[in-house]
Amino acid sequence: MSDALKKRKSKVVRSETGTPEGKRGRGDGEQEVRVYSEEVELDGSDPAEDYRQYKLTCKALAKLMNEIQELKANGAKDGCAEVEQKRMQSCIHFMSLKKLNRLAHMRLKRGRDQTHEGKQRVDVLHLQLQNLLYEVMHMQKEISKCLEFKSKHEEIDLVSIDEFNKEAPPEISRISITKDDPHQLTLARLDWELEQRKRLAEKYKESLSSKEKIQKSIEVKKEHLSSLQPGLNAIMQASLPVQEYLSMPFEQTQKQIEIARHLPPSLYVLLVQANAYGQACDKSLSVSISGDVDEAKALAKPPDDSQDDDSGDSDAEEEQEKTKRRRPTTGGQLDDKRREMLKRHPLSLCLDLKCKDGSVLHLFFYYLMNLNIMTVKAKVSTATDLTGAISAGELLNSDTLLNCLYANDQGRETPNPANRYQFDKVGISVFGDYVAELGHPYQWVQRLGGLQFPSETPEGLRAGSSLSASHMESTMKLLRGRVQSRLALHKQFSSLEHSIVPVSSECQHLFPTKVLSRLSRWTAITHHEYTNLSFTRHVSDAGLARETDLFFLAVVERGTARLQAAVVLNPRYPEISPLFALSLSWKGERAGRSDDNLRAIESEVNVFKSELQGPRPGHQLLTNQVARLCVCLDVYLETDGQDDSVEGPREFPREKMCLRTARGPNRLKPFKYNHPQGFFSHR
Repeated sequence: MSDALKKRKSKVVRSETGTPEGKRGRGDGEQEVRVYSEEVELDGSDPAEDYRQYKLTCKALAKLMNEIQELKANGAKDGCAEVEQKRMQSCIHFMSLKKLNRLAHMRLKRGRDQTHEGKQRVDVLHLQLQNLLYEVMHMQKEISKCLEFKSKHEEIDLVSIDEFNKEAPPEISRISITKDDPHQLTLARLDWELEQRKRLAEKYKESLSSKEKIQKSIEVKKEHLSSLQPGLNAIMQASLPVQEYLSMPFEQTQKQIEIARHLPPSLYVLLVQANAYGQACDKSLSVSISGDVDEAKALAKPPDDSQDDDSGDSDAEEEQEKTKRRRPTTGGQLDDKRREMLKRHPLSLCLDLKCKDGSVLHLFFYYLMNLNIMTVKAKVSTATDLTGAISAGELLNSDTLLNCLYANDQGRETPNPANRYQFDKVGISVFGDYVAELGHPYQWVQRLGGLQFPSETPEGLRAGSSLSASHMESTMKLLRGRVQSRLALHKQFSSLEHSIVPVSSECQHLFPTKVLSRLSRWTAITHHEYTNLSFTRHVSDAGLARETDLFFLAVVERGTARLQAAVVLNPRYPEISPLFALSLSWKGERAGRSDDNLRAIESEVNVFKSELQGPRPGHQLLTNQVARLCVCLDVYLETDGQDDSVEGPREFPREKMCLRTARGPNRLKPFKYNHPQGFFSHR
């Protein structure tokens, strides 16, 4: 192009602001200025047409590039006119692509702006919708409140409509108006209710005034009665010597009655029945109440929840702080729960049962509140000192004194089946571990207190006072008999330990006058020692030796012969007789299981016990059995055949008169003593 053409070429100014300004005035030169706006062109262009133009431009540009490459490959130089022309055409195509690119970006921006404006319109509409929904929900709540509104008059229990129409005066009822108008009817009923309440308020005031007058008269009478109390007290104090002289302790009885009001039901039943039995059948029986009366009163009072003063709050805060500082361990919590479950009632009963010899059986009855059972502890007071007999140490032991008063009643397990589940919660496996501290829960103790628990064997159930009364007499007799038998055994053991077999004058006829075998030893042994003896195994296997029994070992000697007797003494002696198992050490070891004559001696002592009972109640049975054992040993040794190869006198000369020294294929010896003839015969 020539320079003149360049000067005549008009200048084009592009503007992207979007507002054409038209033609400007010409300047000093010949240039014409025009404003070009792509946004105006964008409004009139079609995206599809632009896309088609883009494809054609790319295709033409690729064709020009190929042609330039061919020209250069054919040796054309860079400055040749044909290459320059194609280069300028390529630049024009590049400008077209840039324009199309700008139009695409502007179109994309415009689309985004339109989308944003659409979103804003949608958000505005959504906000308006939410406002409308909130207003609807608010209106629905207000409607619900209006529908659920309850007037105060609905809480008033008005009289029925029929009763209102009958009793209300016409100026209030207004039947002609209220008959068809429920609202007016309700208003009229409310007016009638107000009128009635006014009348009742006036009556209430009148009743209060009359009540005050009556209270004043009561106070005057109380003052008069309280003025009489000192005089009555003086009279009661002056009559105390007379009460003691006549054995009529009215004041003491009155105090005991006052305290008895705070006893638990089972101890109260026992108190009433024991007093009744003592007055009717046994004057030596006395009952007293011991314990903390104030604590028992506190237990009877319901907990007071109205004390909300500052001191109570401060104590609670201090306790809470202590709990936070010191958190109890699991073991400590279980110990506290056990102590709470095994807690006894503050009051207890002491029952004193006196015997003819001056000894007293003290029975202390307790009630375990959470377990709902009664327990007892025993203690014996004697008029004389009984510390001489070593083997009698367990006879008056408070832990075993009352064992098996009734058959199989050992007092080691709780009779209440519900206690087993309570024990599982606090980790108590065996209640017997606590009887030394709490007392023994014997079955007869529960019956005396009127407590009856279901057992494995069905029985006729009686409860309360009738149950206690039905067992009171028999139990008192058994208790007195138990103490008397233990005291008698204590005296007998004292003699047996000194190798003396006491035989009363009433039982002298049961034995010959001359008995050469003597008791050399009498000791107490344990259940374990008894079962370890070889000649007692059959007794243990038969279940006749239980841990609740008492066990003793007696040794009878004559010359070189030594007879051992293991004795099982049942707690219910003399109702259940002692059981003897024998072993003879003479010319070898012999036992009742291997020697027929020793078995016959065991039968004489154990089976034919009725001959040895003596006078009732049979407290001489044990010593009579030991005496017969000595007599039978004499017969056994004296009737034994002498070996002809041994020269000299017999070791045991025959002192007893026997009709026959042996009988039958077993060669049994005569062990039965016949009085008054004085000879021995076979049974």
